[in-house]
Amino acid sequence: MRATLALLKRSVWKGPNIVPLPELKPAGSGKNIQIIRTQQRAASILPSFVGLRFAVHNGKTYNEVYITEEMVGRKLGEFAPTRKRFTYKMSKNK
Repeated sequence: MRATLALLKRSVWKGPNIVPLPELKPAGSGKNIQIIRTQQRAASILPSFVGLRFAVHNGKTYNEVYITEEMVGRKLGEFAPTRKRFTYKMSKNK
């Protein structure tokens, strides 16, 4: 049921929400891959994005995400968590 609701959030005639890619310069050997900064967490990951690095905004900072084949069809925001994990801190004086 959850997958069905996710499919219905955007109408078919609008098409997928994607990130417009800047013109990427070819990376030579030994150079880092260019990172694409975006705040579009709802953007779908397309097959042409495989092997690219995105810096996805989580509301405070940019989290780096490397796109693999398993991520195709999902959203960029799924890989940039917006909340920290809660942990109890034990005091040493007890």
